Amino acid sequence: MKLTMQVHQAVRRLAQSPIQYHRTRQFVRKFHGHSTPRVPRGLPSSWPSAILAAGVTSFGLTSWLYAPWASDHSEKQQTKYADRETMLKVSSRCSPKIVAANAKECQGVKAIVDVLGPESITMNEDDIDWHSNSEASTAQCATKPVAVVSPKNTEEVSIIARICSEYKIPMIPFAGGSSVEGHFTAPYSGLSIDFSAMNQIIKFHEEDMDVVVQPGVNWVDLNDKIKDSGLFLPMDPSPTALIGGMVATNCSGTNAVRYGTMKDWVINLTVVLADGSVIKTRHRPRKTSAGYNLTGLFTGSEGTLGMITEITLKLAPIPENESVAVATFPSVKDAVSCVSKVIRRGILVASVELMDEIQMAVLNRNGGSGGRTWQEKPTLLFKFSGSTEAIAADIERVEKLVTKQGGSAFEFARTTTEMHNLWAARKEALWAMLAQKPEGTQIWSTDVAVPLSRLPEIIDLSKREAQGLGLFSSVLGHVGDGNFHQAIMYDPNSAAQVKAVQGCVSNMVHRAVEMEGTVSVGFT
Repeated sequence: MKLTMQVHQAVRRLAQSPIQYHRTRQFVRKFHGHSTPRVPRGLPSSWPSAILAAGVTSFGLTSWLYAPWASDHSEKQQTKYADRETMLKVSSRCSPKIVAANAKECQGVKAIVDVLGPESITMNEDDIDWHSNSEASTAQCATKPVAVVSPKNTEEVSIIARICSEYKIPMIPFAGGSSVEGHFTAPYSGLSIDFSAMNQIIKFHEEDMDVVVQPGVNWVDLNDKIKDSGLFLPMDPSPTALIGGMVATNCSGTNAVRYGTMKDWVINLTVVLADGSVIKTRHRPRKTSAGYNLTGLFTGSEGTLGMITEITLKLAPIPENESVAVATFPSVKDAVSCVSKVIRRGILVASVELMDEIQMAVLNRNGGSGGRTWQEKPTLLFKFSGSTEAIAADIERVEKLVTKQGGSAFEFARTTTEMHNLWAARKEALWAMLAQKPEGTQIWSTDVAVPLSRLPEIIDLSKREAQGLGLFSSVLGHVGDGNFHQAIMYDPNSAAQVKAVQGCVSNMVHRAVEMEGTVSVGFT
């Protein structure tokens, strides 16, 4: 199974401890079926499951775009894959097998092969499965793309779009592959367009503090390559996220409190529209009042308006120093109330992350993190950045607010090692949860955000309702910007459990909307 070099490199960084292998096995079992994914050089042969999981659990994401097409499709789509006799060879023995719903679709895929070459398209079953669904998403789809095409530049994407438009073939862009919101499912089949081969840094303007990249660039790799300049992209989603998906979903991350979301760092975009035409949303100056804000329109559009092929990003100076502090609280409501007070006081924390008592217990059951055993109480982790003096002053102010709010066990990092050990609790939360996931179960992960003043209430209500299900559930989130995630583990083969979880999630969603909030994952 094809995986990008960005994912390989991220896995090498993530999988330094043998425990990472065990933390991913159950999660990837469903995807590790017919064949073994290729193992990158430098990793032992036992790592394919860990590699695959890293690609699957990337928070950054992808999107879909459908070209104009006829609406009379449903019955044909249901039978497309049942009749394997419809598989056709379109070129030489190196060409993929194409499953065609009709002659026009087959002709369209053949036209792409004729222009871009047979090496640009795959019909490998594992590749198609990988580009069809993600266990990270509750949006599962029975239909699949007919093929996967891998363009290398804007011109090739334009060619693909023109052909798909002519033959009315749906197009589904694919970036990092997490699809926690169902971004790359193919309900009407079509062609999956994998941008992982478009992974070049096109131009770095150090003096202007910006960089032009293709959508397949991994954000961690980008920061590694430009770090000697003293600049970085301050987003902090999953280490495996690709920039195209980060823009398409307007990603957030742990640094959102100080640095905002992806939309705040995008200067301009090159976009291929559904008919193959190419547009650039604006030029490079930081300030412009000319014309419509097309950059903002496409950022977060999840591929529904066009396919992003180049991105110009603002960069920020790397902070002089960083530190991390941690504190525990009697309840989640107390912890979240403390966050509201910290933000209201204007204390410039870079991140504020919440983990409830269940999540802390999960960490301990997996051997702890950062070389320690954690108190199994609702916990806040604060990240600070700036000068040594500014960080010390901010830590002192936060400690006083924590104490007033009933918090305890406040400690902060005095060395880089201590900082990494404290922050490890947040970075390893997902892996720890996956390690506790029994075979055959699934995790329904929710994603809501509300105004800060309503955050304590919605987390408290949602947590109590989820606990009433009698199922495993935990809360964590980027609470500094009003966002949290609740994960509920359930048996998808139990109609009663599925119905109960759907009801719980639906109540959370409607509760958030009533509080003038927003929702994405888990809407029912």
